[in-house]
Amino acid sequence: MNNKERLALAEWAMNLTLQKGASEASVVIFRQQEVKIEFRDKKLETLKQSIQNSLSLQIYVDHRYSENSTNDLRKGSLEKFIEDVVTSTKYLAQDEYRSLPNPQYYPENTNIDLKIKDEQYESLTLSERVKMAAEIEEVAMAQSSHIISTTAWCSDVHSLITRVHSNGFSGDFEGTRFSAGAEVTVKDKDGCRPEDWYEANTRFHKELPSSEMLGKNAAQRALRKMGQKKIASGRYNMLVENRVGNRLISLLTKPMSGQALQQKSSFLEGMQGQKIASEKLTLIDDPLLKTGMGSRLFDGEGLAAQRRTMIDKGVLQYYYVDHYYGKKLGIEPTTGSSSNFVFEYGTRKLEEMRKDIREGILITGFIGGNSNPTTGDFSFGIMGSLIENGEFTKPIYEMNISGNAKEFWNQLVEVGNDPYPYASCQSPSLFFEKISFSGV
Repeated sequence: MNNKERLALAEWAMNLTLQKGASEASVVIFRQQEVKIEFRDKKLETLKQSIQNSLSLQIYVDHRYSENSTNDLRKGSLEKFIEDVVTSTKYLAQDEYRSLPNPQYYPENTNIDLKIKDEQYESLTLSERVKMAAEIEEVAMAQSSHIISTTAWCSDVHSLITRVHSNGFSGDFEGTRFSAGAEVTVKDKDGCRPEDWYEANTRFHKELPSSEMLGKNAAQRALRKMGQKKIASGRYNMLVENRVGNRLISLLTKPMSGQALQQKSSFLEGMQGQKIASEKLTLIDDPLLKTGMGSRLFDGEGLAAQRRTMIDKGVLQYYYVDHYYGKKLGIEPTTGSSSNFVFEYGTRKLEEMRKDIREGILITGFIGGNSNPTTGDFSFGIMGSLIENGEFTKPIYEMNISGNAKEFWNQLVEVGNDPYPYASCQSPSLFFEKISFSGV
């Protein structure tokens, strides 16, 4: 089914939904092609190829609302499906805030090229995918005799989405995503088995790093953890590696949601226009970023994508408010979900910042933990390295950082200039002062 045929089917389904008694309707036709290859311990363990087609239908019947989906896209089956779900929606309770968004929030132009589709996707062969995964594992295994297990992967996805609303919106999304990397487990002299990983995600296959780089990085990261120990509890300066910064950003973005605000479960309620973090933090949500992993022209409600500075030098500027919660809160909607995060970057990379730390901890990963968006309290398990006099001296693990986001983000003293390029959150390295760590 091509784009024209998907659009025609979506419009047919929408019109039939209205004929069956819906006041408003939106239809989304989704197609996803996926390939996943995994090598584990020199054996091809996973070879998965799949194509998924579905139709999702949002129905509004006099402010009664339901969302329904089916994988059977034959018109004969859809007729019965649509009739049944419209009928069942009429039994639901009314919600005065349920309706399609006002058309004024829809994008004027949905034909902008965000460079998120690899035109060479269909020419990529299965043998090329298998070869890359095998090479990544071979490189990783060759790094040391201490390596006892490896898993390497190569996967890709081609997604197509057609969205139609009964009050005038129509738009398409088409994009590709490629992922490759490895996870490595090593064994040290004490019998411990630390592990680590390295992965890259890109929109274009040619932008993936080499198999050599992916395999080496995964193995070296695991090898650096050999002999890891707990250290004494206390307050330490903390340097956070760029690839894991998103875990900390979530301390702010979760309570920034319209749902959290409406349900009185956000410590950021009423804080718009006020300082919530260090002036070093400027967080920009940019859905129009070319080749971005989270780029889009419209969100899940059809609202037009806009670049927004969510936090400007520590001051909260916007919340993530979709149309539904915007109506309940009586405020203008922005968007219900984040896209690409970019930052106002500093002047130094992690290695340069590390040299100025007399005693501190580098965090390279988080293990479990939890955060409370109502209070801002959090506790995360961490792994990383001790820094003494500007040098990494020993790997550490099974320690926790804890605190409250309201205080924590005001302890940010420097933002790096080394954004992580392989995710929608392009976080740089982050340097915090006097963070509470619990260990031995």
